[in-house]
Amino acid sequence: MQTIKNIYKAIYYRLFRLDDRLLLIVAGSIAGICSGLAAVALRLSLEFVIELLHPLRHYWWAFVLPAIGALLSSLYLEKISREGAGHGVPEVIYAVSRYGGLLRLRSSYSRLISSFLTIASGGSAGPEAPVVMSGSAIGSNVAKFLVLNDRQRITLVGCGTAGAISAIFNAPIAGLVFSVEVLLGEWKFVNIIPIAISAVAGAQVSQAIIPEQVLFNHQPFNMMAVDILPSLGLAVMTALVSVLFTKSLRKIGGIAKNTSIPLWGRAIVGGCTVGAIGISMPLVLGEGYHFIQTMISGTFSMGLFLTFVAIFAKIFATAMTLGWGGSGGIFAPCLLIGSLTGVVFHKVLLSLLPSVNCASEGAYALLGMTGLISGVMQAPLTGIFLIVEITGGYETILPLILVSSISSTMSHYIEPASFYLKDLIERGQFMRPGTDARILSDLSLKELIETDYTRVSENMVFRDFIDIIKQSKQNFFPVVEDGTQIYKGVIQLSTIRKYALEPGMYDMVFLNQIMDSEVVTASLEDDLQDVLDSMDLNNMDSIPVVDNDRFIGMIAKTRVLDLYRRELIMQTNIQ
Repeated sequence: MQTIKNIYKAIYYRLFRLDDRLLLIVAGSIAGICSGLAAVALRLSLEFVIELLHPLRHYWWAFVLPAIGALLSSLYLEKISREGAGHGVPEVIYAVSRYGGLLRLRSSYSRLISSFLTIASGGSAGPEAPVVMSGSAIGSNVAKFLVLNDRQRITLVGCGTAGAISAIFNAPIAGLVFSVEVLLGEWKFVNIIPIAISAVAGAQVSQAIIPEQVLFNHQPFNMMAVDILPSLGLAVMTALVSVLFTKSLRKIGGIAKNTSIPLWGRAIVGGCTVGAIGISMPLVLGEGYHFIQTMISGTFSMGLFLTFVAIFAKIFATAMTLGWGGSGGIFAPCLLIGSLTGVVFHKVLLSLLPSVNCASEGAYALLGMTGLISGVMQAPLTGIFLIVEITGGYETILPLILVSSISSTMSHYIEPASFYLKDLIERGQFMRPGTDARILSDLSLKELIETDYTRVSENMVFRDFIDIIKQSKQNFFPVVEDGTQIYKGVIQLSTIRKYALEPGMYDMVFLNQIMDSEVVTASLEDDLQDVLDSMDLNNMDSIPVVDNDRFIGMIAKTRVLDLYRRELIMQTNIQ
């Protein structure tokens, strides 16, 4: 048995450990396949239950269905899996930026279950963010099983995400782009190849189980030069709607958190509200893919005013679902809101300029979806490739690029952080791997402090201090009070040269006369980045650390640089 184990280890280290790329490709493929299976399972489960519950929507009490689903979802997350409600993508980004992509195994299924309960009952959310959470957790735990380092684990988190997005939308390129552009935030060759293979693996799993080519079918669109100028106007409109959607999600979610109602109670309130809206406007319920299909295919029958109202109704319903205890993602709501925005713009355009020979309403619904995805996530490439792949609308690629780029740029100008990153940035938790902020966050202030410093009394005569200097290699000497040992200041050798060159002053000068009592100090509670900023601001190479008026030690920039380099090697080294 031991011989077989040794042979296995030898093969493993020879094939994989000596070739990091091969290891990531194989592990990424496994993560992509598993993530694809999880995404397909959620999609099929939702389709089955939504179809099962459809006849119940006609009863007057149907408004309680979303409340029941949200209640069960919140209780499951709070009592069983012990995770917070919401959509989960910021948590994945935080895990990548702060903990090297380390995620718990139960996250691979907990969000799938909670979002299934929310969406299947009619909650206004999408299944995409939960499968991102699931795929990311799968990739993270594959890396954990293989005992990989932080950089490799982050890559596998991206692989799991790409496989999940590819499977849920049958869109491998969109899965790759979303994973790199939104989740990882860095285009590195070492990441792209395994993530691309994982995305293809997830899409193949989806196609094998659900043999269909595109999520939304439509007739070919005829986009012409006349549509360029209207596309600019639509881009502006989608940018404004994107900002409104983002702010509504945050505002309504903030109101919910500030109430004294428990999570399960908030879930009931939010679910009943969504259900009540859904009675008169059914398109706000669930992910809304059926209504997107009707808009793209040109069979959407709602008038201009109701379509305009539907935009705000869907925004409000989504905010009530996700902000008040439900679980799900914002992909599907963005697609529906975007398509509604495109339809409204097209109807207004034709009412103002009835003779204009522009593209069909379905084409503008397509452009609206791109504008919302790009604006809310501030990820233009994801918006372009996602819409192209899920609709097959390659003939609209130029207007898509135009709308996507302008919408994301305008949204970024109005709201500098995307919806996924806003809370993380406000809490100071957004740190991309390999950046200064991330590396410094992994360094402890205590491990940087050098404590081997000779302390001198403030009443010491300069002659006695000269004797100490001769036997010491220190450049800084902390000055303390006799008896209490309270820190009073510091003496830097470079500032006392004039006294050292005048022997006649040795017995005339005391240290409390030449010490620097105004020098900036740090404490053990300070953030390392703040300490470094303080050193730069005051042109200091070393800074005293004082805690409870006692001198602890000194922090030198050379020490920080040395540990910074070691941490950087640890985070990026191929093991």
